[in-house]
Amino acid sequence: MDVPRPKEDGPSRPETEPARIRERLGARSIVLIGMMGAGKSSVGRRLAAQLDLPFVDADTEIETAAGMTIPEIFDRHGEAEFRDGERKVIRRLLESGPQVLATGGGAWMAPETREAVAENGISVWLRAEVEVLLKRVRRRQDRPLLQGPDPEGTLRRLADIRGPVYAMADRIVESRDASHEVVVRDVLAQVADVLDEEDRRKTEG
Repeated sequence: MDVPRPKEDGPSRPETEPARIRERLGARSIVLIGMMGAGKSSVGRRLAAQLDLPFVDADTEIETAAGMTIPEIFDRHGEAEFRDGERKVIRRLLESGPQVLATGGGAWMAPETREAVAENGISVWLRAEVEVLLKRVRRRQDRPLLQGPDPEGTLRRLADIRGPVYAMADRIVESRDASHEVVVRDVLAQVADVLDEEDRRKTEG
């Protein structure tokens, strides 16, 4: 996928200003996808604050709906039942109005979720190298897929499997060792680019 890179310097143009992006989004949401540790929640909160939109973490909503943590859901009911609930929760959230939505690492793998996002939002993949992801998640105990004897190997396998599907997102932003504010700026630029492209298609059509 050919992904336009946002400019690093210089003043932002009016169409990339947060208030203008919020207006142009209408009822749609910005949906952040990517691997565990990509920074979806940290970036999402800051992005939502700039856009004056609610921030919603899909995993938190799933835990609230189930009345238990995600590791507990995996232990008691298995991954298949978790994924089924995840699809339903994300669709419900997307139908509830504009927001910045951070999704779990495996959510985007479901075709139904990709369709729901396409209907109700703009998707952005926060892409990060496995080494960066591992550094961010290795001390956390709330990642059931990484609780085996080889978390690095598991993370690499997941990244290899999910990467081509993540690449179906509307845009890609590198989640690197930079400040969250820099990544937020990049996301805003990419969302503005999607909106510009839609406007061009309308004009040409």
